[in-house]
Amino acid sequence: MKNNPNDLFGVYVHWPFCASKCPYCDFNSHVHRGAFDEDAYVAAYEREIAHAAQLAPGRVVQSIFFGGGTPSLMSPSSTARIIDAIAKHWTVEPKAEITLEANPTSVEVDRFRGFRSAGVNRVSLGVQSLRAGPLAELGRRHSVEEAVAAVRIAQSVFERSSFDLIYARPRQTLEDWEDELKEALWMAQGHISLYQLTIEQGTRYFDLQVAGKLKIPGEDLAADFYEMTQELTAAAGLPAYEISNHARPGQESEHNMLYWRYGEYAGIGPGAHGRLMINNQRHATADEKMPFDWQKNVLAKGHGMVVDDVLTWEEQGDEFLVMGLRLKEGISPARFTALSGRQINPNQIATLKTYGFVETLPNGNLRVTDRGWPVLDAVVADLAA
Repeated sequence: MKNNPNDLFGVYVHWPFCASKCPYCDFNSHVHRGAFDEDAYVAAYEREIAHAAQLAPGRVVQSIFFGGGTPSLMSPSSTARIIDAIAKHWTVEPKAEITLEANPTSVEVDRFRGFRSAGVNRVSLGVQSLRAGPLAELGRRHSVEEAVAAVRIAQSVFERSSFDLIYARPRQTLEDWEDELKEALWMAQGHISLYQLTIEQGTRYFDLQVAGKLKIPGEDLAADFYEMTQELTAAAGLPAYEISNHARPGQESEHNMLYWRYGEYAGIGPGAHGRLMINNQRHATADEKMPFDWQKNVLAKGHGMVVDDVLTWEEQGDEFLVMGLRLKEGISPARFTALSGRQINPNQIATLKTYGFVETLPNGNLRVTDRGWPVLDAVVADLAA
């Protein structure tokens, strides 16, 4: 992993299709029924990659991430075509991390060796729970047995793998989560992602909550869930390196680290976001969200981009804080100044230190403490003020 964040460049590829829509999901995912010409659709990715490379030529790709949606629903040959297109237009590091998100259904697991042959070297599995009841409530289409089998198969096929779980679910107790998390940590190898359930507007869960039919743990209990999670993962040798991500040293997700270290990345596919340096200015890009409207746009003009904003110094500074303070390694105040043209208010830092929410590391980095992480949003807001 490179130490200079300014040298980081990755490619995010969004595959928007899912077999079903989960009630908690607010991602740009779509259930498509009927005939689908996957070859023609992938051709649009190849074309948009070529356009992105014209905007940001000469980059060296450290990581590629296939997210969704459910990218493991595409054929391995489609994945290979997209990876080949990236390698055609940019230089891909020999040891580049190439991650693909997958669900633990048998259909997707059967394709794992094909994805490995296509160039994928890391898989991230959306397990979400190791209990049958919650899996059904979360809208997942796999069983607990399929999830466990998928984790084991992924670990045997790919050099690196991870899986996700959601906690602080409706009616979940601390004792329930302790048992489930210990089971998960026994299965995990290098990496695990653990997300507190949040209710997002536009989801089925949001509608249920508004109607009084869904209740999740309150702030105090949620904080207890979080604290227990940190203790158990650290004891298992997978401490948090980011607020929701845990890894053995050296097993961190390089692509996600690129985001949090405020690197540069191209966003390819429906709804994909990017951050590109063009003519010494940082651009925030976003693509058309609707899958087939995106395809039509790419056919018409070579890309699906509907947002291309030049970020101000202030906006870059704010983004840098929001992303970087999620990391255990913290942020470089000097880089914040270089990006934003101003210093972080030393009085704000001093005040937050008195509360024990932030600290300065020996290398000069400013980071949020374990005590400050549960109120991270407030800490970021204070430092950005």
